[in-house]
Amino acid sequence: PQEEAVTLFTSGSEGAPKGVVLSHDNIIANLRQLALRVDFGPRDKIFSCMPLFHSFGLTAGLMLPLCCGVPTLLYPSPLHYAAIPDLVYRSGATILFSTDTFLRGYARFAQTGDFHRLRCIFAGAEKLREETRRLWSERFGARILQGYGVTETAPVVSVNTPLHNRNDSVGRPLPGIRLRLQAEPDLHAGQRLHVQGANVMLGYMRADAPGVIQPPPDGWHDTGDIVTQDEDGYLFIVDRFGRFAKIGGEMVSLGAVEAAVAQLWPGKQHIVVAIQDASRGESLVLLTQQQDADAQKLGEHFNKLGLARLCIPRHIHLVAEPPLLPTGKTDYVKARELAQQLTAE
Repeated sequence: PQEEAVTLFTSGSEGAPKGVVLSHDNIIANLRQLALRVDFGPRDKIFSCMPLFHSFGLTAGLMLPLCCGVPTLLYPSPLHYAAIPDLVYRSGATILFSTDTFLRGYARFAQTGDFHRLRCIFAGAEKLREETRRLWSERFGARILQGYGVTETAPVVSVNTPLHNRNDSVGRPLPGIRLRLQAEPDLHAGQRLHVQGANVMLGYMRADAPGVIQPPPDGWHDTGDIVTQDEDGYLFIVDRFGRFAKIGGEMVSLGAVEAAVAQLWPGKQHIVVAIQDASRGESLVLLTQQQDADAQKLGEHFNKLGLARLCIPRHIHLVAEPPLLPTGKTDYVKARELAQQLTAE
């Protein structure tokens, strides 16, 4: 049980990918943790088009139904937005695993009744936007349940359920997962999340030491995510620790800035990154699909939200297709390179 079952690679959205070595125990433990919180059974049918090289697709889309006796339809690509809604309808699926990006794509092509049999839609891998939640609720009568996980935990850490759901949260930690919240200097909201449990990986394989498994210290994995937890145990993701910029001595959450921009211009893709700035240390760059985006409109909107002026992106660039990874996550490495190139030009 403790032998290596699979090596997956982190997404590389913020740096070089690392090999994550998961044991048979890690994967089975996470399935058992999920089964204690969510009711799956042979009467269900899962539709999963999440890639199997991604932890979410491998555990939730393949191993969970195999071990829990749930009929499953696997589809090779989540990017076929026009085809997938009809496939979900014809398969009679009751459970769908997806991400915010893909769910918005399916909604563009779907007929109203395509998702009528779905009783559970679980979204992970990236933040679920309020506009996506509202669109699916109003148009399809479907409630999206947001969860949170990382490859290193095989992957699920917390999840909302039909009976226990809190909007904007990523749910409560699964049974058997211990949390440690660590304060970070200069951060006014949230603490850094560390997790420990039977589902935590054997260790990393890094490029500088191929084939060598480097276990997490004392079994604790540092997720690198900044979170808050309410009195009922629900977790709320503030941002990745690497997704903060220091401007004028203040720590600014790039995710919070992205969310504010999305409120002003919903339905479009927006990416905010930080680049080096000789005068301010760092400055914010907005890559957006919004044709008429400009700093004045942003400034007025941020003012209404009570956000400081240093949160307003200093540079705004129109891009047709923001860079995405195959998993649907934003490719922040390429986005930063693109921002630097466009700003220099």
